[in-house]
Amino acid sequence: MKRVFLGAVAAALLSLGLAAPLHAADTIKIGIAGAHSGDLASYGVPSLNAAKVVVAKANAQGGVLGKQIELVIGDDQCKPELATNVATKLISDKVAVVMGHICSGPAKASLPLYNDAHIVAMSPSATTPGLSAGGVNPMFFRTIAKDDDQAKLTSRFMLEKLKVKKVAYVHDNGDYGKGFCDNNRTLMEAGGAKTVLFEAITPDAVDFSPIVRKLRHAKADIIVFGGYQPTASKLLQQMRRARVNTVVIGPDGLKDDAFIKMAGEAAEGVYCSYPKDTASLPIYKEARQGHIDMFNAEPGSFYYNAYSAMLALINAIKEAGSTETAKIVEALHTKKVSTPLGDLVFNKSGDAAGLALSVYQIKGGKFVETDYSVTLD
Repeated sequence: MKRVFLGAVAAALLSLGLAAPLHAADTIKIGIAGAHSGDLASYGVPSLNAAKVVVAKANAQGGVLGKQIELVIGDDQCKPELATNVATKLISDKVAVVMGHICSGPAKASLPLYNDAHIVAMSPSATTPGLSAGGVNPMFFRTIAKDDDQAKLTSRFMLEKLKVKKVAYVHDNGDYGKGFCDNNRTLMEAGGAKTVLFEAITPDAVDFSPIVRKLRHAKADIIVFGGYQPTASKLLQQMRRARVNTVVIGPDGLKDDAFIKMAGEAAEGVYCSYPKDTASLPIYKEARQGHIDMFNAEPGSFYYNAYSAMLALINAIKEAGSTETAKIVEALHTKKVSTPLGDLVFNKSGDAAGLALSVYQIKGGKFVETDYSVTLD
């Protein structure tokens, strides 16, 4: 059976890249937008890989609505100014739906364009709550928990498990990083914890000694970090060299093997939130094996979120019986789909219901799931 699957994947790959181009009318186009190069490529490339694996399998099984699926790929490097250019091109290329964008800033910048064009955009990793609040972005969906949902988990963990009383917050001043800190601060202060520091840092800075000094003097029980792993790894290394050994907790952007590689021993003990381990599900195992077969490597961060997003989008097109956006939106809201993250359907705001989150800790150079988790409504 494995040989048959590999053969099908190979044939599908030919249809994606090596065969003669198909006319637009012969395919259903799905846009893939994210950081495929640059500092945050470790987030975007796994999502692009997920799209390739899912589409290869779907095309090998006949595609959807009797047509092959064609990927239209746009690299925004997780930069808002590039994201609008990518969105404009995907719209002009007449994609049916978009899987992306990866980062919250680019998602925020590009969503007005997708709303105006009436094209669904589903992100596997953009977590800013405002993206789906109040119906402002009716075309937006996601297969990742919002910052405030993550904060509910991490704040409860800090208050109940770690018995935290004093908290320092360090963020990169972006939609994603500051949002995570803001939401945790609100809940932690409501729970009786005192804020002893709330500071922004410049992500591409080389010297973090000023903030390290402030963290030493703050004498916090824990540091809540808001931002992406390249910044976190630099900050942690400088903290540990200065013997600031305060426990650190962060959002899902820290659960990346690249973080452990970059931070080294400084990453040991760090906590973060991330989707609950669903590795026992057959569809999870299938998704993992698909990546290994195609890329000869284990999947990276947000791969399973992106794989789930692709399954949800393709299933919605199938259930809609067309690429008409209104019907796709209705299917996303009403038709449950089996994914590596569990069975998902999307609430009226476009957020995934049924997604479970856990707190993880780095132990012995690996992410280990703790017993703290929540399931989203």
